[in-house]
Amino acid sequence: MAKAHQPLLYVFLAIPVLYLVALVGFPVLYNLVMSVQDVNLGNISSLVRPFVGLENYQAVVADPSFQKVFINSILFVSVNVIAQIIIGLAVALFFSREFPGAGLLRGLLLAAWMLPALVVGALWKWIFATEYGLANAALTSLGLIDTGIHWLSDPRVALTSVTIANIWFGMPFSMILIAAALIAIPRELYEAAALDGAGAIARFRYITLPSLTATLLAVACLVTIYTMRAFDLIFAMTQGGPLDASNVLPLLSYQFSFQQFKFGIGSAIGTFSFVIVFAVALIYVRTLKKEALS
Repeated sequence: MAKAHQPLLYVFLAIPVLYLVALVGFPVLYNLVMSVQDVNLGNISSLVRPFVGLENYQAVVADPSFQKVFINSILFVSVNVIAQIIIGLAVALFFSREFPGAGLLRGLLLAAWMLPALVVGALWKWIFATEYGLANAALTSLGLIDTGIHWLSDPRVALTSVTIANIWFGMPFSMILIAAALIAIPRELYEAAALDGAGAIARFRYITLPSLTATLLAVACLVTIYTMRAFDLIFAMTQGGPLDASNVLPLLSYQFSFQQFKFGIGSAIGTFSFVIVFAVALIYVRTLKKEALS
């Protein structure tokens, strides 16, 4: 009977494999091929294009805009990872105990995460509007500023603005993963520590944090991967401006490919992003493997 079901099992296994090959493997491979070719509007529909080797990568590395955007991306990802883990952990601890209205607050928090990135970007673009934005109105009413801050048009604060928006957008995801790990910690450990006289800080330091180490590392990897792919939210808020102040690698790749029609250079920039994401994905897989074996 088991042998009779084997062909059906192979069919079900083949479906996700074909999906990954068609929608993930082929685009990645095609992007790699384009990154070593001279691809423009004149020959993009052709299968035969001039091979340029590493010239596209050399042009990318030498481009001042790439250097600036690469630094932006590192800052954008680093701040997002740190902030989403810290805030996500704090919110998960806050919701670890039941209180009146906890369910409603959780629902409101998760509702923000389920919104499309373009909608979130449009929402934060209104919040950070200079004239009628909620941020300037709140800061002015508190007496913290006299004139409105140009959140999206000032190169000094544009990256900060999109970073705040992305943290707000991605934090519920981190909170869910951390909250799930908190639930898995045996209550007996906290009860025994309390009987031994350990305070709340000691219990957090010696029980909660060690129990969450693998989860926090996995969350850091996932946030890095998702943040490295950020495009919609930044495009809706600033389109990478002003003067590339809020630009990141995925958006720069789009600009080279579909605004300047330098598809080879755009693909080379995309390859840089892919290498970073792939390296972080390997760390994430190894983290899951160690957690499964422990």
